[in-house]
Amino acid sequence: MNFRVILYALGGLLRLLGLFMLIPLGVAYYYGESLTPFLVSIFVTIITGLLLLYYKTNEEWMRKEGFAIVALGWLAAAFFGSIPFMLDGISPLNAVFESMSGFTTTGSTILTDIESHQKGILFWRGMIQWLGGMGIIVLFIAILPKLGVAGRQLFRAEAPGPTEDKLKPRIKETARILWMVYFAISFLQVVVLLLAGVSLYDSINHTFTTMSCGGFSNYALSVEAFNSPLIEFIITFFMFIAGANFALHYRAIYIDKKFLIKDDEFRFYTGLILLATGLLAFLLWRDMETGFFNSFRFAIFQIVSIMTSTGFATADFNFWSDSAKMVLIFVMFIGGCAGSTGGGMKVVRILILLRRSRVELFKAIHPRAIRAIKFNNKNVPDEIVNSIVSFVVIYLLIFLLSTLILSVLGMDIISSFTASIATLGNIGPGLNVVGPMDSFDPVPALGKLVLIANMWIGRLEIYTVILLFTPEFWKK
Repeated sequence: MNFRVILYALGGLLRLLGLFMLIPLGVAYYYGESLTPFLVSIFVTIITGLLLLYYKTNEEWMRKEGFAIVALGWLAAAFFGSIPFMLDGISPLNAVFESMSGFTTTGSTILTDIESHQKGILFWRGMIQWLGGMGIIVLFIAILPKLGVAGRQLFRAEAPGPTEDKLKPRIKETARILWMVYFAISFLQVVVLLLAGVSLYDSINHTFTTMSCGGFSNYALSVEAFNSPLIEFIITFFMFIAGANFALHYRAIYIDKKFLIKDDEFRFYTGLILLATGLLAFLLWRDMETGFFNSFRFAIFQIVSIMTSTGFATADFNFWSDSAKMVLIFVMFIGGCAGSTGGGMKVVRILILLRRSRVELFKAIHPRAIRAIKFNNKNVPDEIVNSIVSFVVIYLLIFLLSTLILSVLGMDIISSFTASIATLGNIGPGLNVVGPMDSFDPVPALGKLVLIANMWIGRLEIYTVILLFTPEFWKK
């Protein structure tokens, strides 16, 4: 393991992060708020990044260094990104929790009175979700010159999903295209929200947290604060877009408009959302007597929000019937598409596992038959299928372990269960104590550390973080 390479790369990442802090500094200045939280944060972050220039090296980055840089890079971003929150009066543990929740686009918050915080702080809170949505490492690759092979190692370590989806031969070009598409759709959402009557500040903030599938809102009531079906449907549409593969968006725009509807994962993703929405709308209409329009309105927003792991809310679903809650819990385990900003296990993994199960059932009847698992009319290699099975098993084990720890710490089983999946799947709200209109502040200190780890592990698709804790990883 070449530690000089790792430290030098982290220095570059911190310098980039410090420069981004200039934007919320400008927002704080515009609103006449205290500049101290950002001035101090910028100084500390950039100086630390400059000090790490001492470790500059021209040595080639290998696969191990790539994994370490990505895992430690997200950890460093969460720590240094928490400094503005600390200087705003939030305790260190809560500040790191909020920052990790932001960068990993989880959206679980410890803030109990959101509107009381400065606009600059809330802008930073939303902005780090936008940066984390497409990935701070992918951004690092896109703008840092001459990464070469090193960029490919970083991209592999961070890119969500079981397969790498390259748009161009060079990874740097792929990273730039993904960020270009991400920025363009984000700009479009800002414009549409402005036309719907939302203020520029709220439009930018909610675009940050919609396109990243993050879910932070600058209102305690989340999107319910707007009390507007039009705004809800606009945000629902953009959450749906953000939960799909951004590489497909690029191909649909520039190559073939039918790319989306031809893609197996996108069709399955759309079908699951429609099915879950129909079921939830029926349950709300039957159990809550909300009327047909409001049942559909609440159902489609909440299904898209939870399944894409955005975590916005237009109603306190803590008060919904148990059957309605079960539908939400079900989609929590699915998540968005591979290559999207959504969290969870990813739709493609669920789809391939279902197809594998179908093949196994077929073999039980015809044991000598050879039948391949196909995805987009291509055979899925056995190593990909095996890696998906391993991923799901480890994912569920981590979920069960964190649920057990939270229960031992005194949280009720529903709160423990949903807090675990909400953080591991980067979803945001859970049920009971950690419901959509509540916060994670009541969670015990040790429990918050467990949930911080969940967010970190879930955002980096488990293996990138778990590798750090294996002795073999650090051996030469």
